[in-house]
Amino acid sequence: MARKTAVKTATPAAPADKGELLAFYSSMLLIRRFEERAGQLYGMGLIGGFCHLYIGQEAIAVGMQAIKRPGDQVITGYRDHGHMLAAGMDSRVVMAELTGRAAGASGGKGGSMHMFNTDVGFYGGHGIVGAQVSLGTGLALANWYRQDGAVAFVYFGDGAANQGQVYESFNMAELWSLPVVYVVENNQYAMGTSIERASSETHLYKRGVSFNIPGEEVDGMDVLAVRDAGLRAAEHARSGKGPIILEMKTYRYRGHSMSDPGKYRTREEIDAVRKTRDPIDHLQERLLADGLADEAALKAIDADVKSIVADAAEFARTTPEPDAAELYTDVYVEAAA
Repeated sequence: MARKTAVKTATPAAPADKGELLAFYSSMLLIRRFEERAGQLYGMGLIGGFCHLYIGQEAIAVGMQAIKRPGDQVITGYRDHGHMLAAGMDSRVVMAELTGRAAGASGGKGGSMHMFNTDVGFYGGHGIVGAQVSLGTGLALANWYRQDGAVAFVYFGDGAANQGQVYESFNMAELWSLPVVYVVENNQYAMGTSIERASSETHLYKRGVSFNIPGEEVDGMDVLAVRDAGLRAAEHARSGKGPIILEMKTYRYRGHSMSDPGKYRTREEIDAVRKTRDPIDHLQERLLADGLADEAALKAIDADVKSIVADAAEFARTTPEPDAAELYTDVYVEAAA
């Protein structure tokens, strides 16, 4: 068998029409405004437990969602709100789950880290670092077994990239040529530790070399670059060639979670990324430069998004909490006699 090699690519983005670009802009802005409001609700004590915000990484979820087909699955870790919104989950039910309400996506029982909606192909956020990689590989195994043409998109971060079960999954996926795209959201910091301090190989797209899995490095701050890389990777997996790794180079502006003061990096570092690489600003500049939208149109989109998020926050604040009896439901699966 010819050995597959990791590749580093910077293929220019394919053309996108006005409607697609405006949809990307609106979706990324919805995630940004939603996460900003979630941070406020957390500070008010309305969201308990852990809460990991996706601010800065919006282009990845939106760009990859654009190439999904019906039947494809998405599974990720605990920084999951952006993936839910990109998949089409109602912002009301996502925010209500954050506040532990009965109308939430998981009935108020999952909270920030454990929401599911298989109707839109979202198989959850998962709190155990790297565990979703094995679960997502299992989804790909089911696709392979059914021969249904579906692809599993399995997300994990640069910190999870050093977990052992990730490599066990890589081995099985390549051995059986499973239809899976592994998406590494490399936001440069695993909790408070930079990738340079934690990883002997910092080019994570190369992590599949010893398993014969090809990889590609992608600008995760450019939604069109993400979309195009996703198209290539999905075709690779869907055509029977097995798994592929996409390393999305991105950056999170907030701490690892809401309880993280972020003292391991400087304000200057964060501001420099915001000023030069922000995915929403980048797309806004393109829309304006190409004459596809003016300032008034973009402000109208922002106003509409803010209205949606404000409605979601009010709904999440006022809708009822689960009945106490719900403690005893959804604990076991009732098997057929």
